[in-house]
Amino acid sequence: MDPRQRVSTRTGPPTPDDLDELLTLVWKDPCYFLAHPRAIAAFGRECSRRGVYPTSVDLQGHAVPAWRGIPILPCNKIPISDAYSTSFLLLRTGLDSQGVIGLHQIGIPDEYQPSLSVRFMNINEQAIISYLVTAYYSVAVLVPDALGILDNVEIGR
Repeated sequence: MDPRQRVSTRTGPPTPDDLDELLTLVWKDPCYFLAHPRAIAAFGRECSRRGVYPTSVDLQGHAVPAWRGIPILPCNKIPISDAYSTSFLLLRTGLDSQGVIGLHQIGIPDEYQPSLSVRFMNINEQAIISYLVTAYYSVAVLVPDALGILDNVEIGR
C-alpha cells in the first residue's frame, strides 16, 4: 500500500471533511466506501451533529447510505483496535478502471467451482444434510490510486 494513499482523521471520529479528503486520494471513478458498521454509525453521528445528512443510493435494489453519491458499505472484516479505532476504505473496482479486482484461488480441497469449496458435514436424525460452503478470494490493487484509507477512525466506546 502506497503511504501517500493513507490519511488520518482530523479529530478522531469520521467527519464529512475526512471522507471528502479521502475522495481526493481516489478521485477517478471511486466506487465504494467500506467501513465497519460501528464506523458508519460514528460517521452518521458526526453528520447529525453538524446538521449534514448522507443521502442514500440504490444498490442492487437496496437503499444504502452514501456520501457524495458513493455507497458506504458495511464490512465487519475491517478490524477495530483495542483503542476503539478502525479505518474507512475507498476503492475503485474493475480491471477496465485499473482498480481493485478479485482473484479466485483454484485447486482448493473439495472444490466445486474456482474459489468455492463444498464439503459434506453430516446427516442428522431428521435426514437433513449439512454442508460447509467456503468461498476463497483475494484482491489485487492494480494501481496505487485505486485504494485510499482513512486511518485512526474513532468509533467511541
